[in-house]
Amino acid sequence: MQLDVVSDTVCPWCYIGKKRLDEALVQHGGEGISLRWRPFQLDASIPEGGVDRKAYMQKKFGADPDRAKAVTGSIREIGDQLGIKFNFDKIAISPNTLDSHRLIRWAGTAGCQDQMLDILFRRYFTDAEDIGNHAVLLDAAKEAGMDVDIVADLLTRGADRELVQREESLAREMGIQGVPSFVINEQWVMVGAQEVPALVRMFEKLLAKEAEAAAQ
Repeated sequence: MQLDVVSDTVCPWCYIGKKRLDEALVQHGGEGISLRWRPFQLDASIPEGGVDRKAYMQKKFGADPDRAKAVTGSIREIGDQLGIKFNFDKIAISPNTLDSHRLIRWAGTAGCQDQMLDILFRRYFTDAEDIGNHAVLLDAAKEAGMDVDIVADLLTRGADRELVQREESLAREMGIQGVPSFVINEQWVMVGAQEVPALVRMFEKLLAKEAEAAAQ
């Protein structure tokens, strides 16, 4: 079963969704499941260098600070249950996430894509780092064991920018408007940070269907 997870690196629900997916794969065993991470930008209009996060969130949620606090508060509670430390108040920059998605793509070639997602989520949401900054991305590459010189060259040359943008456009053409979204065998889509039991049931059901089809 091919499982493509469409997500953005500044989406807290994507971080939650990944933690739940990790647990579901542990419970299921992961046998027969091939996992890939696909790009999505919640706001591609953010310029390179990012924008002030406080001002950005005020624009997004309006002048009522209680609304934003209610949203982040519920996310923090779920994060605590999953071992995620959300430090929203410490995040200074809302970045453009294109370059982080480029790095995730290269991490797939290097065999550390899943690890790279964990690193970028942690660096943004817990360490409050600017994951649009090339120095931060290079440090993330180093943490994952990638060749930093190669990554630096790729970032500087703008490698795969158009390719990642096309891939993101394809997700929207498929009708994906929210993330995380789980695309199974390029046919079925589950939207949202699914609970662990729902993911395990989905794995079992679809793998059984694949096995039945193969036996015919």
